[in-house]
Formats: sequence, C-alpha cells, structure tokens
Amino acid sequence: MAACAHQAESTLPPPILLRRLGLTDYVPCWEAMQHFTAARTPATPDELWIVEHPPVFTLGQAGRREHLLADIGVPVVPIDRGGQITYHGPGQAVVYLMIDLTRQKLKVRELVSTIEQAVIDRLAAWGIAAERRAGAPGVYTPDGAKIAALGLRIKNGRSYHGVSLNVDMDLSPFSAINPCGYEGLAVTQLADFGVRMDVAAAGEALALQLIGTLENTHG
Repeated sequence: MAACAHQAESTLPPPILLRRLGLTDYVPCWEAMQHFTAARTPATPDELWIVEHPPVFTLGQAGRREHLLADIGVPVVPIDRGGQITYHGPGQAVVYLMIDLTRQKLKVRELVSTIEQAVIDRLAAWGIAAERRAGAPGVYTPDGAKIAALGLRIKNGRSYHGVSLNVDMDLSPFSAINPCGYEGLAVTQLADFGVRMDVAAAGEALALQLIGTLENTHG
C-alpha cells in the first residue's frame, strides 16, 4: 500500500516556485522568459515571477499600431504574446506565469480562466468587486473599468507572459492608447478603491493566490 501511495504522489507536479525580480526593464525580462521556456524540461518546476517595469507599451502579435493614439515618449515594444497594446509602468504589479500546461492538465482557456479567477478572488479579499467580460480577457470592475490585463504566449505546451494588476500608478499613459484594442476603455486601480499598498506586497499576494488556485486544480 505504501508503494502505491508513493506512486500516486509521484504523478503530482512539483511545487510552483516564486521569484521576486523587483523593478526590471521589460526587454531583458521578456528575453529571460523566452530562454527559460526554451530550456525547460518535463522535470522543470513551474515558476511565477513578480515584476514591476519602467514605463513601456507592449504590442501583442496581432496588435495594430493605430491603437497607439499619441507619442508620449514611452517606448513601444512589439512582443510575442496574444492581444493588442497595453501599458506597464511603476505602481503596477506584474506576475509572469511559466506553466507547463500539459503537466498541469490545463487547456489554454482553462489557464486564462484560472488566472482571472485568482485575480477576482484576490480583489474580493481587498473588498473590490470584479468580474470577467465575455470575449475580453482580463478583469474588470462592475462599471466596466479594467483593473487587470492578461496576455499569454503558449509554446510547446508551456506558457509565459502573464497578468498585470494596477495598484497605485500614474494612469495617464493609458489615455495614449486604446487599452487592449478597446476604444475609450476606462482603467482603474487599487488606490481608486482606497486600497493603498506597496506594489511588491500586492504582487506577492496575487502570486500566492495564483499558486493556490493552480495547485488546487489537482486537489
């Protein structure tokens, strides 16, 4: 019986690792995600990276330049995730998810839903109501303002990129774009709801929520 129990345990994926990278330039971080994903093996543990970026617009694979409405001096980086254009900057917590979907027994849509649910649950713990919108990945407040953006790249059954949560930042750069390709989309943040906290602490809380939600899929 003990041998059978050991065999059952061995089928579980290894624990998800958490890395705290702090304020990191976008391009080196993106390249590190690509290198990690290319080099990983079936035995490589999944990882979540908590990051904060200097100001940058990122343009997804299907992104159209016309969604950049004005040049405000923020660099624009075409990248390999899905989705349109979004903004990253100080005061925003970003969590990148390097997940082996095959090992976690997740389809892409299930991973997206898992990420969204973790954000919704974390916001609820802070007293903020939030929800999904059909056909528009991310998390929104009931008035339709976007508080968290989501974009992934899946390569050989492994994900990278992830989710960004607006914590306490200058939201004005979002007015220079159609966020995620939606004209006039309002954006909001934790601070607008009276939740004042350090970006690193917010990222930590969100990452732990994500890990718990992902690991519970095997419960």
